[in-house]
Amino acid sequence: MADLVPDYSATDYLAPITDMKFLINEMSDNTAHCHSSVSNEDLFFVLEQGARFAEEELVPINASGDSEGCQFDNGNVTIPTKLKSAFRKYADAGWMGLSMPEQWGGQALPERLAICVGEILTSANHAFSMTPALTMSACRAIIGHGSDELKETYLQNMISGQWTGTMCLTESHCGSDLGLIRSSAEKISGNGYRIKGNKIFISSGQHDASENIIHLVLARLKGAPKGIKGLSLFLVPSKLLDDSNHWATPNAVHCIGIEEKMGVHANPTCTMSFEGSEGYLIGQQNRGINAMFTMMNEMRLGASMQGVGLSERSYQKSLAYATQRTQMRSLSGIKSPDKEADPLIVHPDIRRMILTQKVFAEGGRALGQFCANLLDETHQANVSKEKVQLLDFLTPIAKGFCTETGLESASHAIQVYGGHGFIKESGVEQLYRDGRISTIYEGTTGIQALDLLGRKVLGTQGKSLLSFTKLIHTLCQTHKSDPNMGTHLQNLSLYSKEWSEITMKIAEKGMRDADEVGAASFDFLMYSGYVTLGYFWAKMAVTAQNLLHVGRTATSTDLQPAFLEAKINNAQFYFDRILPRALSHKAILLTGKDSLMAQSYGTT
Repeated sequence: MADLVPDYSATDYLAPITDMKFLINEMSDNTAHCHSSVSNEDLFFVLEQGARFAEEELVPINASGDSEGCQFDNGNVTIPTKLKSAFRKYADAGWMGLSMPEQWGGQALPERLAICVGEILTSANHAFSMTPALTMSACRAIIGHGSDELKETYLQNMISGQWTGTMCLTESHCGSDLGLIRSSAEKISGNGYRIKGNKIFISSGQHDASENIIHLVLARLKGAPKGIKGLSLFLVPSKLLDDSNHWATPNAVHCIGIEEKMGVHANPTCTMSFEGSEGYLIGQQNRGINAMFTMMNEMRLGASMQGVGLSERSYQKSLAYATQRTQMRSLSGIKSPDKEADPLIVHPDIRRMILTQKVFAEGGRALGQFCANLLDETHQANVSKEKVQLLDFLTPIAKGFCTETGLESASHAIQVYGGHGFIKESGVEQLYRDGRISTIYEGTTGIQALDLLGRKVLGTQGKSLLSFTKLIHTLCQTHKSDPNMGTHLQNLSLYSKEWSEITMKIAEKGMRDADEVGAASFDFLMYSGYVTLGYFWAKMAVTAQNLLHVGRTATSTDLQPAFLEAKINNAQFYFDRILPRALSHKAILLTGKDSLMAQSYGTT
């Protein structure tokens, strides 16, 4: 294994550029490219520059930022000095607006590039990556739903990174149940409103790395309907224009504390108090959820790549350690006679963990790139309803599954390191601590599961699922005679058919008792994730096989035979040892709700 990959021993992280180029050049649908005048070679140049910035500027300050953390002093929040400096370099170089429209200072580059850069950032420095991601997601909401005045006033400074953005949704009493939000809004003049209320868990809610912070706040107008149908979305800047036309007047937006967290110490998680702050309506009254989901869906895809980045970083650190650390002798005979013991990498169980990390990273990356291509298409006019439906279907799978597998990968890294993984010096325990939040924010795994099964599958009468299983069917039929993957493709085809049958069974139970849907949802999501990655691993393997067959191994993507052969081998590992996990999730989800709901826990 070690001779097929870069030498990770000399560094903490190397961006997986070759794999990203393979996905963009060889795995992307040509229709995704026809909307852009930018060549893949141009994209690769930008990608390499982003990788260099992450490796040289962000990786070295990851551990120190974790140790230093953020400081709160009477409403002011300071972030680690080196992280603040890195953010200014990042913003000043124009990276914030990578995929934003040119009219507000963006570079209008495709999402298939931006999603790669996002993964690299989170692998290099999870805490750093959050502020750019949140800001650009807030920009998407303003672009999609804001008035022309709001766009002209705020977007240019946000896209340049002079200002940053947040989304202020959660309150202490309601968590993810946004229908219980108590923050209020009262109209004062024109498009102006007075916002009152407290929000918790606001990432980058207050800090000293930008001149102004633009909050997107969910609040309820007087007399609005109860629940989520009565929520509106407001833009609330921390600072307003003063009489000298400078953004210097405080807007009654206060940080009243920051959280002491398990991880992501270098990014402040704030409690924000809006004390009669001036805000401006985004979109229509009582339609805030619609505007918010423009931002939320972007964040969910971003969070999925945090899971992928976590798997990749965990894989690289595990492989570097396992090739250097010697422990015991190989069961099949001595492999390093010149040493007292053999490297960890020769032991089957160590290889099991490292290969698991690798297939989760590369499979999740392929899923993310596919979603990014769909996102690029949805930004175009006359996009087909089926494309939008397919992206909606895959988003909760990507977010829920890739963050869960990212966390598993981080856990494997600790296990590969053994006792050294449990102490701070190795750096792998930070990976787990930082990555743990990714399964929670932007909707927990359970919420993604309910969204997938309840809204995206049952809510479309299975049409969204069918749009994806059609892709599986086409792949399996086209390549059923492939010498390496034929048997696995037949197996994948059976999973695809079974997926629809399982859905029908859950639907029938759910019509009698909605709790049956809730009881099945998590295992349905995980089953869906394993089968989805099965499709992408099969597609990568047959693509690699075709490239080897026609001798296309020295293209602009610098693909070598060893890389392509590894793709085929890793696909076989996935089908042999990872995809069968779906069967256990199938067995569980079909058992129904009875054993879950039988025990009384104080409810009446």
